[in-house]
Amino acid sequence: MNSRVAALTLSLASVFASGCVPLIVGGVATGVLIADDRRTTGTVLDDQNIELRLGNQLNTEFGKVANVNVTVYNRVVLVTGEASTATVRSDIEKLARATPNARHVQNELQIAVPSSLTSRSNDTFITGRVKARLVDNQARGSNPRVQANHVKVVTEGGVVYLMGIVSAAEADQATEIARTTSGVTRVVRIFETGKGTNPVK
Repeated sequence: MNSRVAALTLSLASVFASGCVPLIVGGVATGVLIADDRRTTGTVLDDQNIELRLGNQLNTEFGKVANVNVTVYNRVVLVTGEASTATVRSDIEKLARATPNARHVQNELQIAVPSSLTSRSNDTFITGRVKARLVDNQARGSNPRVQANHVKVVTEGGVVYLMGIVSAAEADQATEIARTTSGVTRVVRIFETGKGTNPVK
């Protein structure tokens, strides 16, 4: 394995462990991920742009009064973290809803002080464990065989948020995997079935 391939392999492993959408536009990494994505290529790029643009905007405008994380899948915007007041929480949601191309905003901000580094590190580990179990489930050929790259996993304060375009059976399977993962306190499903626009509850 040459150094460039090794670097790409490590980069992709890091992306999947973090649950982040890669910000690479074009090139091998994006091509590999888009090839088996249920979103269109245009939607994948829209998601990346919305996530980057809105994340920067929120951190610039509310960085002193909130800890905000933005995740976008199929133009559905998930906002997690902590806001100092209900007014700040509402203002953040309004800004997110005004974002071009955003179809739906799921505001999961908690009114609380910013989470600690320890808490955030724990959330990263939980996300990694859930994704590893999704990969294992896929490798074992479970029925339904929900594919790990069809499910976006986000963890905040021990709460796992699941996003993706999946069948109802796949949604249930992914939810059960997340629910039974060590450290998970609750699972919130923001799935979409097929190409519909209504989140699976």
